[in-house]
Amino acid sequence: MLSRHGAVRVADLVAHFGAAEPTIRRDLDWLEAQGLARRVRGGAVAARSPAQSPSIAAEIPSGPETSARIGKMAASLVEDGATVFLGPGPLSLEAARALSGRSSLTVVTNGLAVARQIAEYTPHTLILTGGQLDRNEQGLTGHLARRALEDLRADWVILELGGVDAAEGLTDDHLPQAELARILLRRGLQVAVLVPPERVGRVAAVYIGPATDADVIITAREADSAPLWDLTECGVRVLLA
Repeated sequence: MLSRHGAVRVADLVAHFGAAEPTIRRDLDWLEAQGLARRVRGGAVAARSPAQSPSIAAEIPSGPETSARIGKMAASLVEDGATVFLGPGPLSLEAARALSGRSSLTVVTNGLAVARQIAEYTPHTLILTGGQLDRNEQGLTGHLARRALEDLRADWVILELGGVDAAEGLTDDHLPQAELARILLRRGLQVAVLVPPERVGRVAAVYIGPATDADVIITAREADSAPLWDLTECGVRVLLA
């Protein structure tokens, strides 16, 4: 559980394994002594090897393999026959690729690369929001996109954002896409936020909402464990790919 989630609570381990709290605490102390965990109040976070230290690994942009893992994790949330919204971005594109294994989906998107992937490589029903092209993000924005999302009904909303932090919330560097993200978060739908591991604990230019607005945050196991722990302490569900 620690290697998968990056952080664990004593109370959750007691409930999961049915062991006594002192036993769990001794096991966590042993993991810390072996250099596999770092004890924090109420639980533990995964320890890092020198190659994974925040000063080095957290600054390295995600590669294709990391992005693919995050995309597959996001796609695993979607059941056959569901309606899903996918925003633009490389992580969302990997989620779209992974959705080829699902059946009878309806995919709504404002991302051009996502739309092309769904149209050319899957039999899923595809709905484009319409709107003005944001060339930097290769996403559709503006009045038409906003109107489409205000009426959206979906089982899952999958958004790629440029920053997440327990204190500073969900953020992004692109104002038009951030505005659309705010609309989707207000809709009360199930939202999965995809974040590159190097952007966990970081703050982008435009504030979107508190981290707790996301039903789940998906990143990679290379992310810094300290901000991951802070997110779980806020009650945010975090999945590590």
